[in-house]
Amino acid sequence: MGLRQRRDMEEKFLDVDAAMSGTMTFKEPVNLRINGKFEGTLETKGNLRIGSKASVDAHIFGENIIVAGKVKGDIIAKEKLTLEPTAEVHGEIRTAKLIVFEGAIFEGQCRMLEDILGTDDLARYLEVDINSVLEWAQTGKIPAFKEGNNWRFERKKIDEWVVSEKIK
Repeated sequence: MGLRQRRDMEEKFLDVDAAMSGTMTFKEPVNLRINGKFEGTLETKGNLRIGSKASVDAHIFGENIIVAGKVKGDIIAKEKLTLEPTAEVHGEIRTAKLIVFEGAIFEGQCRMLEDILGTDDLARYLEVDINSVLEWAQTGKIPAFKEGNNWRFERKKIDEWVVSEKIK
């Protein structure tokens, strides 16, 4: 199997050059490059690069995602999604920032991540259980406001809250 991992200047790199299927989840930031075929679910922190010869049929959730190959499936990029000239994406994408180079093919729907998040979106954004988000909102531990019967969260205030290390 074509898996290689090395440490360079405290950064973690993982190259996948083989055909794989299943779920790949990374809790720590990593620079992941998919150069072969992958089917299933990818959940990453850090950077994910889908190489120009890669073929991915997966649900992808990550921070900074660069696509140069073929992707079929939904993509959620918390920070930025870049579609390079050789990219071919079929599915729904949700991202905070989108860069599409001339030549890239995108077929599907695109929604920009909203500045106001619901409870489900915030739980996924913070990678915590929804019950924790509800408890934090009800006890005032997290910046939140009510809209009808639903809790709402401003992304900017949540990011500031996380940076101030109030989340533990």
